[in-house]
Amino acid sequence: MPRETGRKLIASNRKARHDYTIVDTYEAGMLLKGTEVKSLRDGRASLVDGYATLTDNEVWLRGVHINEYLQGTWTNHEPRRARKLLLHREEIAKLSGIMREDGWALVPLSLYFSNGKAKVELGLAKGKKTYDKRQSLAKRDAERELARVSGRHFKGMD
Repeated sequence: MPRETGRKLIASNRKARHDYTIVDTYEAGMLLKGTEVKSLRDGRASLVDGYATLTDNEVWLRGVHINEYLQGTWTNHEPRRARKLLLHREEIAKLSGIMREDGWALVPLSLYFSNGKAKVELGLAKGKKTYDKRQSLAKRDAERELARVSGRHFKGMD
């Protein structure tokens, strides 16, 4: 069987970009069990309640749901277990310095295969207030309306 190349998206967390202001992103590998990888290849994962924590200079992904593998036996994994993330030592040191301050969170933005290896994209995030969410929605609606009007203009429908 030929080796996989490129990037294959498994799951994305669109709500994270609505609830948080993403300041920086990091790509991390994951320590997974065999049945987890097989389940991910079937595209069976959810990042909705996921977050990452730093404990003892290690980054852990918690709350991410990877369904049990359907053909798995007693060797199946727990769907919501904590998974260790693989980052460079310098990145972990930088993150631990930032995460000591209040208001910062590490949020999984997407889960994907990159050249056959499971990766997670983490976002260093700051929580949005309600009025920030309204402003971003209004901005998006204004951009959509502008694109619609300009599209009609270029088609000669005005």
